[in-house]
Amino acid sequence: MISEDANLADTRPTPPATAVDRNLTLEIARITERAAIAAAGWRGKGDEMQADKAAVLAMHDALNAIDIAGRVVIGEGRDAELLAFEDAVGTGTGPAIDVAVDPLEGVTGCAKNVADSLSVMAFAERDGLMRVPDAYMEKIAIGRGYPQGIVDLDQSASDNIRALAKAKGVAATDIVACLLDRPRHASLIAELRELGVAVKLLPDGDIAAVIHAANSDDTGIDIYLGSGGAEEGVLAAAAMRCMGGQMQGRLILDTAEKKSRARELGIKDLAAKFTADEMAHGDVLFAATGVTDGSLLRGVKLLPHKVVTSSVVMRSWSHTTRWITAEHGRV
Repeated sequence: MISEDANLADTRPTPPATAVDRNLTLEIARITERAAIAAAGWRGKGDEMQADKAAVLAMHDALNAIDIAGRVVIGEGRDAELLAFEDAVGTGTGPAIDVAVDPLEGVTGCAKNVADSLSVMAFAERDGLMRVPDAYMEKIAIGRGYPQGIVDLDQSASDNIRALAKAKGVAATDIVACLLDRPRHASLIAELRELGVAVKLLPDGDIAAVIHAANSDDTGIDIYLGSGGAEEGVLAAAAMRCMGGQMQGRLILDTAEKKSRARELGIKDLAAKFTADEMAHGDVLFAATGVTDGSLLRGVKLLPHKVVTSSVVMRSWSHTTRWITAEHGRV
């Protein structure tokens, strides 16, 4: 099992009793690997439904083989056959765990065999993950090392860029922003380019985009802006909790049904801004495995005698991030 680094064992405080068992760090990676490998068999075949179905089934079976009393809080929807909201998962023995899943983020990317399709999962102690309706979420994220509140969803994109540039000691024209390449972001992209900001557009995968912003020293991306799925926002917040940095999300509840569903899930202020700590609190594990080659992870390699996967696994309590390349034998 993956454990915390030995040279840090004597300096870290003892984890709280509610902390997620660290031995689950390897288990969560194995689950996303299984789902990614299953989806990879459908890369480039143009069938989004079959690719997603394969990933969901593989993740479901792998998840039910581990010793947790799990509960799905972010899943495939209320009426899904597998991994539906509030479904019990795991063997039913072991720690009580809340589970967030996205077996195939970037379904279209997998079907077309283009960048940034991932299998993603988060574990948290019970009640550690926010429940959200099937809606969009406005998001902003930056890496660690900045004063709290330096960026805010209530500020314009230009004001956020200027504040971030001032904190970094650079010009606004030196800032790199990451967004999903969507028509709804046209005015935002125009505003950023008018300011002279370099814009990196991703075809899919705003979970990866948030991780890029949190890992700016390696990626060169300073900020993530725009809107994407609310459930993906909670998964991204789980990653942000593990990596450090700042993130805010605000639900876009543009129908009466979405507002009603949000209230059912316990969200009282429908216009509230939520931080990463509010969306994913307590001890959190996060894992992602690449399905297609992307800006975050390499895709699954299906070779004659082995399968090679590329994953990232994180834990919030220790702020540990591990990049794992695994070889799986083929019969």
